[in-house]
Amino acid sequence: MEQAIIALSKNKWEWMIERQLDDLRQLFHEKAVFVHMGATFSKDEEIDVIHSGSIIYKDIDIQETSVQLIGETAILLNKVKLQAIVGGNTVTNPFVVTEVYVRQKEQWQLASMSFTRLLSP
Repeated sequence: MEQAIIALSKNKWEWMIERQLDDLRQLFHEKAVFVHMGATFSKDEEIDVIHSGSIIYKDIDIQETSVQLIGETAILLNKVKLQAIVGGNTVTNPFVVTEVYVRQKEQWQLASMSFTRLLSP
């Protein structure tokens, strides 16, 4: 089960980079929340941010991953180096990204994704 969550997370990053919005809409739970460094978004707002190019995800270097399963909930932590274009500027930041997945009707959906910037790379 842990490997399935890790694979789903990797797919999510690829979909975000490639702007595969239909795949992301299916993955994101209707009540999902997304916490970035300067804003918090709903599912629709996060999809719009990706669609509009407000944040353009360019590259993700996943350095460490762990998964904790608690019933029908999976908590995945990724230590990453993320390159994106934000406000027209290319930025690279070290983050721990917390992803919370919930299983409903045998399908895992992303319920929360939070970016915590690390002080040192």
